[in-house]
Amino acid sequence: MFALTGITGQVGGVLARALLSAGKDVRAVVRSQHKGAGWAAQGCEVALADMNDAQALQRAFSGAEGVFVLLPPVYDPSPDLSESRRVVAALRAALLAARPPRVVCLSTIGAQAAEPNLLQQLSHMERELGTLPMPVAFLRAGWFVENTLWDIEQARATGVMASFLQPLDQPVPMVATADVGRVAAELLQQSWEGTRVVELEGPRRVTPLELAAALSVALGREVKARALPRGEWEALFRAQGMNNPVPRMQMLDGFNAGWIRFEAAEAQTRKGIVPLQTALASLVERAQ
Repeated sequence: MFALTGITGQVGGVLARALLSAGKDVRAVVRSQHKGAGWAAQGCEVALADMNDAQALQRAFSGAEGVFVLLPPVYDPSPDLSESRRVVAALRAALLAARPPRVVCLSTIGAQAAEPNLLQQLSHMERELGTLPMPVAFLRAGWFVENTLWDIEQARATGVMASFLQPLDQPVPMVATADVGRVAAELLQQSWEGTRVVELEGPRRVTPLELAAALSVALGREVKARALPRGEWEALFRAQGMNNPVPRMQMLDGFNAGWIRFEAAEAQTRKGIVPLQTALASLVERAQ
């Protein structure tokens, strides 16, 4: 049986369905019975646990042959990243007590970067969970293609996709969540020793210009990419309700400057199988 956090999200959902299709037992670790009801209907066991509650997480992880860890995203964190640090502390205590045979953690491209930025939440997770006594794998995923979901409404209405990623002709390692969930399911069913890192991107790297062109096909109308000036970011993020936009801006700077990257060379990273156009078509269907 595999215990999965984050099962109500895109990656966790793909992971759970892959394991169920393989005939594996799945325990959905959720905050409420309501969130677990759909998975219970599909045959999953449901365990209730808040991600800050080490004792509840220990109970949820106990007896599992593998645990999938997805750190809840905090896009507007406190300056000291205290929200994610509390969760990581609870996860570490729970995993130490439950002692599952293996753990797979969803991490990110650039987790090794020392520069301050939003992804340092996952850097901290890797440092803390990487010292656990059981085998731990960190699945470092590239920029999610699904981030484009937030651009679809504007692109459909105006024909413009405003891009934080720039220059517009710079290729970015992107990956569909379907690939991330599928690879996570494979890792959970493998055996290894110690700590391992798997860096995952899509079939090929994508520029913002290519992303806009693919979105044009998906929407059936011309879409052009426009670089959103760096000087406008903070005001925009604060207008959207963010109190501390600096870590997010630092993350985007890291992608654009190239210090948020995979440690391995492009030829050595693992490649997904979901084409960009397929992922975008699914997003447009969801947006409708």
